[in-house]
Amino acid sequence: MLFLYCVLLFCCLVMLVAGVVEQRRHYANLAHIPNRVLVNGIRGKSSITRLCAGALRGGGLLTVAKTTGTAARFIHPDATEEPVYRKFGIANVVEQIGIVRRAAAYRPHALVMECMAVMPALQEINQSKLIQSTIGVLCNVREDHVAEMGPTLDDIARSLSRSMPHGGICVTAEKERFHVLQEEADARNCTLVYADPDTVSDEELRGFSWFTFKENVAIALTVAELLGVDRETALQGMYDAPPDPGVLSVERYVAPGGKRVRFANVFAANDPESTLMNINQLLDLGAVDRPLNVVINCRPDRVERNGQMGAIVPDLMPDKVFVIGHPAKSAIDAIPAEWRGRAVDLGGDQRDGEEFMNELIGHLGESSSLVAIGNIHGQGEILLEHLAELPGFEDEPDRDGPYRDEPYRGEPRAAAPDRGPAGPRQAAPAQPLYVPHLDPYADLTAAQEARYAQPPVPRQYVHPQHQHQHPPHGQPWPPHPYEPQPYEPDPNPQWQSPGDPR
Repeated sequence: MLFLYCVLLFCCLVMLVAGVVEQRRHYANLAHIPNRVLVNGIRGKSSITRLCAGALRGGGLLTVAKTTGTAARFIHPDATEEPVYRKFGIANVVEQIGIVRRAAAYRPHALVMECMAVMPALQEINQSKLIQSTIGVLCNVREDHVAEMGPTLDDIARSLSRSMPHGGICVTAEKERFHVLQEEADARNCTLVYADPDTVSDEELRGFSWFTFKENVAIALTVAELLGVDRETALQGMYDAPPDPGVLSVERYVAPGGKRVRFANVFAANDPESTLMNINQLLDLGAVDRPLNVVINCRPDRVERNGQMGAIVPDLMPDKVFVIGHPAKSAIDAIPAEWRGRAVDLGGDQRDGEEFMNELIGHLGESSSLVAIGNIHGQGEILLEHLAELPGFEDEPDRDGPYRDEPYRGEPRAAAPDRGPAGPRQAAPAQPLYVPHLDPYADLTAAQEARYAQPPVPRQYVHPQHQHQHPPHGQPWPPHPYEPQPYEPDPNPQWQSPGDPR
């Protein structure tokens, strides 16, 4: 018995020593990365991580990034990427240690990491022990993960605030709960910076080859500004950055019977507010139009979310609401009574995918739009697989560009042509709203033409020293001792707090 006790004690000592050694090595790896950006929030973290990394790469900073969204990716400094290996396919915050070790091997100027923790305690550990970010990003506060973060938006905001760096800087585009975030930032001696979406113009947003939001771009521009990258260079870097696999996109398929279907995968925006924002943006841009049909995929472990998707049906005003997955009743019962007659139950998660796809397509008109919301896992994945097997069609150049896999990049339309649910299409306008960028000088605005005509002048940017200290608001960062070039701050910074008279 004494022998077994000694063996147990020896094993505990070995584990303790190994843990101390691992911690010291991890802190040494962090010390090799002077600028660490941790992206947290409810929706859009993966896109913001890629935008920040692209902006910093465009500014000449050696940047490594890691996303945790639809498909976790490790992004190398040359923008190539690879999937993050997970043993047994289970995500764990401890994997951040290996990511930091791989990133430190590059000796990068910056590391941009997406926060992968949901529990408030794990979010704090992710910041204080694993990443120790010098710049935090808290993109938004939405109603999601209420079981872990709290029942109200204020509770969710305070939970997310646990990832704020003590004595550092936090960037946010959240306006409604800014006062709550400010209280939490003050408690951590953290400077809270508001990234105003209104500073991003429509022309700048149309430079992207995928759908994104002004809030995301504003955050990335603010982070780039804090690290000494000018606006034009940061924007060009973001334009060149590869999008996330779960980015909002619209595909065009030819269904059996010659039916044309525009399909928008909005599964990634799985809270009500984000779902409505995404679909409204697609409607405003003309990427999808009416008649609009909605698919709600239900999961037994997300019953509350199923009901949330059903409750927003009146805001979407669809022709049909197709409910797949299980339990379908959780979504149908949440649909208001006056809209419940438009719901079609496609048979639950035990029904063959071929059967429910044939029934779904049978309800569609000759030309219609289909939007998928809710949860992607289960029947949602089967839906995507069957749609991917359908042939595509090229749309009119005034609508979505000449290529099937390219999202809409034209001007927003004032109103959709009134052609009825199945009537003939109106004649296209004389001047197409979308012009492919085959000739970079054709039909560009003055700002766009200047960007293409004059490539950025190479320069060596000054990297700020981050030792959990920061200059007062509006003051320049001190120059790096190994780069004596003077740092010239922007005299008119693009970020300010809501209500700031400046």
